[in-house]
Amino acid sequence: MNKLTDFERYVIEEKGTERPFSGEYYDHDAKGLYLCKKCHAPLYRSEHKFNAHCGWPAFDDEIAGAVTRHVDADGRRTEIVCSQCGGHLGHVFEGEMLTPNNIRHCVNSVSMVFKGMDDAVEPASNSFATFGAGCFWCVEAIFQSLKGVVNVTSGYAGGDAHDADYKSVCSGQTGHAEVVHIEFNPEEIDFTTLLQVFFESHDPTTLNRQGNDKGPQYRSVVFAHNAEQIEQTTAMLTQLAAAKVFDAPIVTQVSAFETFYPAENYHNDYFALHGEQPYCQMVVRPKVEKVKALFARLQKA
Repeated sequence: MNKLTDFERYVIEEKGTERPFSGEYYDHDAKGLYLCKKCHAPLYRSEHKFNAHCGWPAFDDEIAGAVTRHVDADGRRTEIVCSQCGGHLGHVFEGEMLTPNNIRHCVNSVSMVFKGMDDAVEPASNSFATFGAGCFWCVEAIFQSLKGVVNVTSGYAGGDAHDADYKSVCSGQTGHAEVVHIEFNPEEIDFTTLLQVFFESHDPTTLNRQGNDKGPQYRSVVFAHNAEQIEQTTAMLTQLAAAKVFDAPIVTQVSAFETFYPAENYHNDYFALHGEQPYCQMVVRPKVEKVKALFARLQKA
């Protein structure tokens, strides 16, 4: 989670309200994504925003699954919160006929952070995906085995600190997750296939844990690089939940990609260089073989 100022805590955690017409995003029309200030989960796209002349940013739609509704204690209004962290956003109103969608999310600017379109889209010809699914030694080996994956780099993402290293991340105090940063050729493998491999290769129902590895650095998380990845991830989460693929609720986080810190050199190609070690033989190798079989089936489908 991101560190909050006293006023941000007042609004986001204590359900306060900023003064009307005072927020940074009230009169804001740039193209991009609006994220939760507390956890950076994507909430709204810029095309959802409209001017309701109400004093606060207004949106007539949301990114699927991003916003949760709760009726206020007095039963008069409906509060909206971030589905991922529960942070207070504002309230939602219907029946005002302000837009064809006939809905208004009235959101505190201080509850959000904006990610411009230039930041939200990768300019390179190849595409990128960033996943956290437990120890990156194992996850790196899994994605390196897939045709169409150009490069896989182990590292850290999603923390508060402006730098990261193995010792500090393992302390669990920086907020970073161990991740793999994947460069892939979208003409050979698409993001949806990578997502299928991601969910197949780890347990997305265990909070801050994969097997014997425990701590927030081992959380299940997708760091989305653009709006399309957000939509594909939320769609797959919905499908998996509806199909009851797992015996427990999925706790995978979805956050906007910001900064990736490569891990120390000795972590790179760990399975390739140390495949004879017991951990690699008992944990990594079976997962790699399982994913190879899955990928072969997907290629034939």
